[in-house]
Parts: sequence; structure tokens; C-alpha cells
Amino acid sequence: MNDFVETSARQLLRRQPRVKLFPGDCREVLADMDSSSVHMALTDPRCFLDGLDGEWRKGRGGPRGTGSVGGLPAGLKFDPEQGRKLQAFMTPVATNLIRVLKPGAFALVFSAPRLMHRMAVVFEDAGFEIRDVYAWRFTRRAQFKAISMDHFIMKREGMAATEKQRLIQSLRRRKTRQLRPQFEAVLCAQRPRQGTFVDNWLAFQTGLIDAGQSLHEQVPATVMTVEKEIKAKYNGHLTPKPIRICE
Repeated sequence: MNDFVETSARQLLRRQPRVKLFPGDCREVLADMDSSSVHMALTDPRCFLDGLDGEWRKGRGGPRGTGSVGGLPAGLKFDPEQGRKLQAFMTPVATNLIRVLKPGAFALVFSAPRLMHRMAVVFEDAGFEIRDVYAWRFTRRAQFKAISMDHFIMKREGMAATEKQRLIQSLRRRKTRQLRPQFEAVLCAQRPRQGTFVDNWLAFQTGLIDAGQSLHEQVPATVMTVEKEIKAKYNGHLTPKPIRICE
């Protein structure tokens, strides 16, 4: 635990003595927790998406020193294994979460939009009810990762220069599918309640939301706009979640 996290944790514990930290692998820590002992889960698990690692140099055709012109940065490749790895990782997490959560309790789970279906299947298979999908929307300028095919066409072998130019003209502004990202999905899953909503609330104080809580002093909505925070040196997460959206 680095100094910043340790200092912050101690300050938090001094202000709110009910907070208790359990450092460790969530799959192991959850397995040791008591059943039906947690009111809510809010989590931002790893998404198994490749990033733009240090081996990629923008403007060149491939990794440093390879001379390759046909490769793509890791973040632009599509690998179906990403979803399968996420599902395998989250299966024991969801299985333990439904055990430790009280009946009617919610699990709110951040996810990359293109992997949300895997996340939902994991929680549904574990016994959760999928109640909704929320969107954390941000407008701060993000990287537009779509790329043109012009470079790859010009490097094609066995094609005359005039044919290449015609192909480039025919494609015009067409690029790969990576649009500018402006939201992350949040799965809203619920452990099945016991009895009616009132029965469940009387027994566990779970299963209902505070509809008076809103980011913009309006009726709570499934799309919540909160700007991204500037990435801090102490946080290695690709997309740190603002405290405001978590609250």
C-alpha cells in the first residue's frame, strides 16, 4: 500500500469508524465474508481491454524495431478472448457477491460498453436479477481512435498505384469503428428480495432506492453526466471513477 493510499485510509477511518478495509484479492476476501452481511456492492473490475502499450509508436506501422507496417496498436485490435477472460474472472466474484449481499441488495458494476453483455450474463447466471443499465456520461475530450485505411492500401503489394488511388477515393472518409468514447456502462444487478418490497425493507433495509438523490437536482435518470477526473499519479487505473458518480 503506497503512502497516499495509507494516509487517505487512515483519515477516512478517523472520520468514519464504521469503514473497514480488507486488502487482498477480491475473490479470496469475499469468500471469507459472512453471508448476507453487505448492503450494497459498488465495483469497477478490470475490463481486460488492451491499452496502447510502450511498444507502439504513433506514426509508424508497428512496434518499435520490427519494421512492420500492417500491425495495429493493441488498443485497436479486436480480440474475442477479452470478453471470455472477463467472464472467467468475474464468475467467482459474482457467485460470492450474491452470497454476501443481503436479499434485495444491489450490485452496481462499471463495465466497458462492448463487454457489458458478458458482465450481465455473469451476474444473471450467478442468480442476480438484471434491473437496469446506467450510463456514466462524460464530455471531456477523449481520443478519437478510428483510423483510415489509406496507409494500408498504399502498402499493399500487387496493386497498381492508380488502383490504390481509386480505392482510397472510393473509401472517402470511412475508417475503423472506434468512435470517440463518451460513456461507460454501469450494470444494476439485484439479489432477489424476500417477500414484498416492504417485507424485504423491514427485514434488511435493502431493495429500494432513494429517489430524492440526483446529480442535477432533477428526477434521477439512467444517464448521469460527470466529467472525468484528471488521472493522478497514485492511481494506475485507465479510467478512475469520480467520487461524485460513485456517491
